[in-house]
Amino acid sequence: MGRRAAALSKVLAWVRRRSAKVKTLLATAFALCALLALKLLVKNHAHFFIVSEAVHFAGILVLIYKLTTQKTCSGLSLKTQELTAIFLAARLCCSYSMENNIHTFLDFLTLLSTLWVVYMIRFKLKSTYVAELDNMPLYHVAVPSATLAVLIHPYTHHARLARILWAFAVYLESVSVLPQLRMIQNTKMIEPFTAHYVFALGVARFLGCAHWIIQVYDSAGKYLFLVGAGYIWLPMVLLAEIVQSFILVDFCYYYVKSIVNGQLIVSLPSPV
Repeated sequence: MGRRAAALSKVLAWVRRRSAKVKTLLATAFALCALLALKLLVKNHAHFFIVSEAVHFAGILVLIYKLTTQKTCSGLSLKTQELTAIFLAARLCCSYSMENNIHTFLDFLTLLSTLWVVYMIRFKLKSTYVAELDNMPLYHVAVPSATLAVLIHPYTHHARLARILWAFAVYLESVSVLPQLRMIQNTKMIEPFTAHYVFALGVARFLGCAHWIIQVYDSAGKYLFLVGAGYIWLPMVLLAEIVQSFILVDFCYYYVKSIVNGQLIVSLPSPV
């Protein structure tokens, strides 16, 4: 086990010394290999979304454990939790009227857990919350998401408001982690439980993105044109998934690097 960790640490150190272009190529190659492995190992690709939602819920449970045992919310972005609650509430409304299945149940559990986290940060542990570091305005991500949802949403037999809410949830979820990442950049490091939560978000988004990419590949691109006038909706969903995956990939790299090196706190490099 020690030899494997040492070897992986050397590989990560080698990657760190490469240029940004080489790092991008390596990350792309790794993602393609992971997608191929998922395609070969998982027969029912619809399970990707279930696992993705379960991983997100598990990440919230990690935060609950942190808040309960350590009695501090330091390092946590209240704004990311509020954005998460908003898109989960919107998605839950759509899921209840359109699907009402396991996805609805998982969204309900995750929403309740997220609201509890928001309550703890706002009231019970308010003295440990550093608002100055959590400085990204909510409207910077909420307003563009709402505007895009009105313009581009699925065209199904459901009510128009439900379809717009569905699109809003998709767009807002793709950027909801930005306040947390801004807070991490402000502090230059992140304590373990918050790091586990953000990494869980990265894994969840990769699984969601994998579902769409594999579906598009298996259908030779026809899957993109199943729903939506002008064939815009599903490509936008895929784009939203890819955007959030790329937003989180840099953090996930430093998370893995810190874990391999046996560090409890994830440290980020200072911008050049």
